[in-house]
Amino acid sequence: MTVFERTRRPLDPAALAVKVPPVTALFWIIKVLTTGMGETASDFLARTIAPEVAVGAAGLVLAGALFLQMRAGAYSTVLYWFAVVMVSVFGTMAADVLHVGLGIPYAISTTFFAVALIVVLGAWYASERTLSIHTVTRGRPECFYWATVLVTFALGTAAGDLTATTFGWGYLVSGFVFAAAIAVPALAFRARWLNAVAAFWTAYVITRPLGASFADWMGVSVARGGLGWGTGPVTVAWAAVIVALIAYLSLRRSADS
Repeated sequence: MTVFERTRRPLDPAALAVKVPPVTALFWIIKVLTTGMGETASDFLARTIAPEVAVGAAGLVLAGALFLQMRAGAYSTVLYWFAVVMVSVFGTMAADVLHVGLGIPYAISTTFFAVALIVVLGAWYASERTLSIHTVTRGRPECFYWATVLVTFALGTAAGDLTATTFGWGYLVSGFVFAAAIAVPALAFRARWLNAVAAFWTAYVITRPLGASFADWMGVSVARGGLGWGTGPVTVAWAAVIVALIAYLSLRRSADS
């Protein structure tokens, strides 16, 4: 057992239920889909209604989603992924506000969110002596988990926009770069250069710009290097796949229980 795996277990047996799903191939697929859907949904809402209204509404829905998730006594497929979707939408907006609303360059916002992530993970580890998602139960561990998730979404959004626009790579090239990058923590874990916890969170951050880059490529205009399908239709299409996969997971979980 490594130092990353030690944890302070709560005394209440009812609080020992892990509140996050098992990390399977479907977990990563849905995670990438939520990042892309959150990116285009954020852009669509910001252009359809007043940005301040969009941010406020998304923040309220996110607060409600997290309230339901944390109030649940055990892991719920629907509640968990609904919260992830809303974190994706709001996290995108948070990153965009710094650039579009305040004029902060993506290089600075990416650095800011990277430092914020280090601070959150440091506070989590100092409190719980572990960063493993397998120890995310009700209470303080779950609060740290969702704070980390929110920052990773904002960081990934800023990083994806940094490569696509500031670096001039475009959305498609950025997508392929991040697709290659996400293989690095997996290979490092297999080679035992990274432990499971470090590999997981590294990959988790990369999923954000990975999904967002491909979704942006589909949604933005041809003049911006995209396919021009529109952010609205892309959001609906990605959301439909997410709903289908979540329904499948829910049905399979019910059949197994």
